[in-house]
Amino acid sequence: MNAFELADLLFPNVTMTPQEAEALYPLRTLPEGAKVTRVAPSPTGFVHFGTLFPAFVSERLAHQSGGTFYLRIEDTDSLRYVPGAEQDLVDTLSYYGIHFDEGPESDGETGIYGPYWQSRRKNIYHVFAKQLVQEEKAYPYFPSDEELAALKQVNKKEENKHKDWAAQAQAAKEAQVARRTAWMETAEKSIAEGRPFVLYILADGDGEKKVFFTDLIKGKVEFPENDEDFVLLKSDGIPTYHFAHAVDDHLMRTTTVVRGEEWLPSLPKHLQLFRYLGFKPPKYLHIAQLMRMEGTSKKKLSKRDKGAALADYKAMGYPQLSVIDYVFTLLNSNFEEWRRANPDKQWEEFPFSVKKMSISGALFDFDKLNDVSKNVISRMTAEKVYNGVLAWAKEYDPDFAALLEAQPDRAQAAFAIGRGGNKPRKDLTVWADAKEYMGFFFDSLYAVQDMYPEGFDIADIKNALQAFTASFDPADDQQTWFDKIKEIAASIGFAPDMKAYKADPDAYKGHIGDVSMFLRIAVTGKMNAPDLYAVMQILGRTETLSRIENTINTILS
Repeated sequence: MNAFELADLLFPNVTMTPQEAEALYPLRTLPEGAKVTRVAPSPTGFVHFGTLFPAFVSERLAHQSGGTFYLRIEDTDSLRYVPGAEQDLVDTLSYYGIHFDEGPESDGETGIYGPYWQSRRKNIYHVFAKQLVQEEKAYPYFPSDEELAALKQVNKKEENKHKDWAAQAQAAKEAQVARRTAWMETAEKSIAEGRPFVLYILADGDGEKKVFFTDLIKGKVEFPENDEDFVLLKSDGIPTYHFAHAVDDHLMRTTTVVRGEEWLPSLPKHLQLFRYLGFKPPKYLHIAQLMRMEGTSKKKLSKRDKGAALADYKAMGYPQLSVIDYVFTLLNSNFEEWRRANPDKQWEEFPFSVKKMSISGALFDFDKLNDVSKNVISRMTAEKVYNGVLAWAKEYDPDFAALLEAQPDRAQAAFAIGRGGNKPRKDLTVWADAKEYMGFFFDSLYAVQDMYPEGFDIADIKNALQAFTASFDPADDQQTWFDKIKEIAASIGFAPDMKAYKADPDAYKGHIGDVSMFLRIAVTGKMNAPDLYAVMQILGRTETLSRIENTINTILS
């Protein structure tokens, strides 16, 4: 039985030729230098924070060059498949501004290079599998029922914990030699019996020789040539990642593959596959793993770590732009400098460059994310902050949302305090901070959280508050308002300005800042609050005086 006869027996229903398959996927008409990139996740139902890294890199490479960015779902592993995971992935990435030109949609797909689900491309893979058999570059192996059952029951994680790697390597070589000879003796009989087969590549590499490749981030890399007969098709006819990746990236005309550096050891296999299939390999860009600190050591950010699940960021109240800007600070070393110079520009205007990416692993840091988020929110208008807080509260704090909707003008005025200018306030890190920050503007949330510090005479605090109620006029401008507080300070033995107090502190009971603190606690219930004059302007005369009088009659009585 020659190779063509074997291929016909293995794939009796495959009538399409590789040339006909190629014709279904024409070369793309794109500007010179345009890149075609993709995101190709497995629909496991968990969108990792690290997913944003290759997604943003792929999106930028494609769209900055006038190319195409598409989504391909690698759903060939039925055991890991989670229904609805594809749409969750699309929705999550869209939430962070990542939009695809082609790929699956809720009601079908967009683009002519589909199907964009690998599970629907089985017939295409078989066309090229048959070609490899015809060219004696692949061969079938017919595992016994016992072998098939054992393969399904293997717990790879447990197996790897106790594996003797040297013994395993030797066993693998011996098994490979046995497979290469056994199939020829049993193929015809096994096919006639309808036994399932596993298709292996017939590797021609020499493990003592090197394969060289230039990665767009790592630079020139070298590995031993592939001499392993790895699986192309599993016993159910579904391709492995290696085989599907090579066929799909070629037919979909992918120019640049962005993926994690954990795939680097597989590169010799993939290059061998592209050579066997007669395809030009795409350019590769292997991103360093996302790390976190554990004590003094760096560890890979795993799905169990805080911050790993991308869905958590929305629940925690981080604005989309905070997460986006933070990701770009990790991707490009010059992004923060660009953002400082261009605070109002969209992130899409940033000139992203692969050359500015780190070769070593980026370090995930919540403190850094929080700093970025404070800066992002501080640059927003009061209206935008209001809309962001309201959208978050509707989903995660409906009672607070109802208050915001009932008094939108008051809420926006509160968010406007200290906003704008060269040094805007940075009170909010996430939308969830808003309730604590400005809740006192609403009667139902107002509560005295901070008591007056010990060391001040209750009579002095009372006198200051009573004097203020007698002189308060909302029509006063801020300077007049503050001058009145100075007069009150002087009248109760407190320094009316800080210079006088610093010059002779023993001559005074306290200073103007202390008197302002007396008023702040009475009006807001907190030691730290936004500009007090602005707060009183928003609350108005009646509410301001009511709170001060209530403090006098309850806390200070």
